[in-house]
Amino acid sequence: MSTEGGTKAVVAALAANLGIAITKFIAWFMTGSSSMLSEAIHSLADSGNQVLLLLGGKRAKREADDKHQFGYGRTRYVYAFVVSIVLFCLGGLFSIYEGWHKIHDPEELTDPIIAFVVLGIAIVLEGFSFRTAIREANHSRGDRSMYRFVRDARQPELPVVLLEDFGALIGLVFALLGVSLAVATGDARWDGVGALAIGSLLLVIAVFLALEMSSMLVGESAMPEQTEAIRVALESEPLVESVIHLRTLHTGPDEILVAAKIAVAHDDTAAAVAQAIDGAEARVRGAVPQARWIYLEPDLRRAPVAGSGG
Repeated sequence: MSTEGGTKAVVAALAANLGIAITKFIAWFMTGSSSMLSEAIHSLADSGNQVLLLLGGKRAKREADDKHQFGYGRTRYVYAFVVSIVLFCLGGLFSIYEGWHKIHDPEELTDPIIAFVVLGIAIVLEGFSFRTAIREANHSRGDRSMYRFVRDARQPELPVVLLEDFGALIGLVFALLGVSLAVATGDARWDGVGALAIGSLLLVIAVFLALEMSSMLVGESAMPEQTEAIRVALESEPLVESVIHLRTLHTGPDEILVAAKIAVAHDDTAAAVAQAIDGAEARVRGAVPQARWIYLEPDLRRAPVAGSGG
């Protein structure tokens, strides 16, 4: 997945959510709909989240220094984790509170036609943002399903935007149903039920995002296909007999640390071993350009000890 594609999706989502938030706040002011207020807060939170993602991407580009010798790439994970917390607190909890309040103290909707028009506009704008995110994701997800892509992606921006936009579209449907039922039945509590549904949906998405981002913060390995490509590249070096063991770690969304113990011939000279390491590093970088940090330890392939059971 390219960083450029993720940034494009974030910018598209930011532009859409700012316009949506403004129209929703106007509609809430004119109708008094709790579902509309929940959706307005949701869009405002999403706009702030996109700003955080852009800021995280910018700060992650800082050069490595003595204190952070592997760079600042994981800053993007930190900001994406903050996004999940904002979505949980500002979006989900507020919507649930507003829905609970509306159910216990219902207020009649005024000018519901305005709510319907605004919700229709919001669905169109949110659909545009969601389409952009899907288009960018399709460039790199290959044969994987969208769910697998979100779970496996090491770059945080596109999965976050995909889930936010998906949640926003479903939330708009909940808001539309809540307002429609409130108008059809004359019972404003349905509007509160819509807000509760929106809040519950946001909480689920926020928890899912928090778990995914925390896993990235702890440190995830390279993708299985990348790990295999690295192994093949190492073993394609003529002076490398085999790979004894291989470890990978994402130091950032676009940077991978590779550490491997490689078997060399027992009679190789120091010069030959150095040549093997240099050649193997070049082959790995050619196969997986994200492999920025490569540490190779030469060793001898030893036969299992008899009677060890291994």
